[in-house]
Formats: sequence, structure tokens, C-alpha cells
Amino acid sequence: MPDLTYLVPGMTCDHCRVAVTDEVGKVPGVDTVVVDLQAKRVEVRGAGIDGDAVVAAIDEAGYDAVAA
Repeated sequence: MPDLTYLVPGMTCDHCRVAVTDEVGKVPGVDTVVVDLQAKRVEVRGAGIDGDAVVAAIDEAGYDAVAA
């Protein structure tokens, strides 16, 4: 079960997956990032993750995120 889940409707390709995975992976406490392009969902696992920092990281990758 993921610790945090976000809907990211702008993701459409492998480049999107890589960009989001790389940026979210830099957030302190994040252990795992799973991007599901078909569902347009990002699942984040880890300890003590700041949800606002995850949203900011997704924004830095160039996408808008909404907590699911």
C-alpha cells in the first residue's frame, strides 16, 4: 500500500514517467516511486514524506498533481 498517491493527468509517455520518478525520488524520506501512466497515478512510499514536497517535485518535473 502506498504512503501517498497522486493523480497526474498530464503524464502520457515514458519521458513523463522518468521525469516524475527522478524528481519525486529526490524528496527526503521517499524510498519508492511507482508511476502508472495508464491510470495517470503516482504512488510514493517511504517514511516521513512531506506531501507538499512531493507535489512541488511533480511540479518541478512539469506536471500538475492532485492528491488521490
